[in-house]
Amino acid sequence: MNSNSATALAAVVTLTFASLSGCGSDPSTPSEAQRPAPRASTPAASTPAGLDGVVKIDGDRGLYVRCTGTGSPTVIMEAGDESTTDYYGFAEETLANVTRTCVYDRANLGQSDPDPGPRGLVELVGDLEGVIEAAKIPGPYVMVGSYGGGYIVAGYASEHPEQIAGMVLVEATAPFLNAPPLVVELTRWDHPDNVEQRDFLQVEKDAWAARRRIGDIPMTVISTKYPPEAIKQGLPGEASLKRTNVQSQRGWLLLSPRADQVVFRGSAVEHEDPDLIVEQILAVVEAAR
Repeated sequence: MNSNSATALAAVVTLTFASLSGCGSDPSTPSEAQRPAPRASTPAASTPAGLDGVVKIDGDRGLYVRCTGTGSPTVIMEAGDESTTDYYGFAEETLANVTRTCVYDRANLGQSDPDPGPRGLVELVGDLEGVIEAAKIPGPYVMVGSYGGGYIVAGYASEHPEQIAGMVLVEATAPFLNAPPLVVELTRWDHPDNVEQRDFLQVEKDAWAARRRIGDIPMTVISTKYPPEAIKQGLPGEASLKRTNVQSQRGWLLLSPRADQVVFRGSAVEHEDPDLIVEQILAVVEAAR
């Protein structure tokens, strides 16, 4: 969620618990409410190294994708909830100097076309599959997912383990089980503030249930250990989730015998220590090579 609106919806669906200060978005980008309207679909460049445009999936539906740099493996970065390709502004150029790096706008965001909800894990992973195929992005892939984007790349990896060279998950929390009524209401796919029209709670549960061994790949899980003052903030049920956040995210480690967890102490790693994310992605790329 963007740093200006910082609604309760973002606080719940990303389960970052610090999203009231906007930790789910790139600090240099404008509010999602101020983002430009989707531009008309245009053919994307044909070469993955210089891709910048809208590709067609599902017939006539367009998704914006941008690839910069050259080399293998290809890094594909999935942004946090309701965030566009600008989300990884702190990392994209640095990574592109090392290897091919791709980002895209999910449906209903940025320069991509709309797609009616409810959007579940099948739809979200299907769009990622469609972007990779339509844009002819070469594998293998190091998949990077932050917050809600982590569930999507985990779901993709589960479906296509042979394509995965490495993974980095940034604050992809365990699912919010037995959510109180207020949380359920705020995260409905048709809630007025749900820009992505995503079935947030179900996506979390489905991605968690789909966890399985991807392979002997380098993998890093970046998890937040929240300070006491942050644990006291938030909606019903959040305090217990914050206290167990590091422990619960260890559940992702089963995806690879080489998976490791890096613990960030603070409230919003992409704001407070973005270099940590870049360093971990580069380390996974190097290990994958």
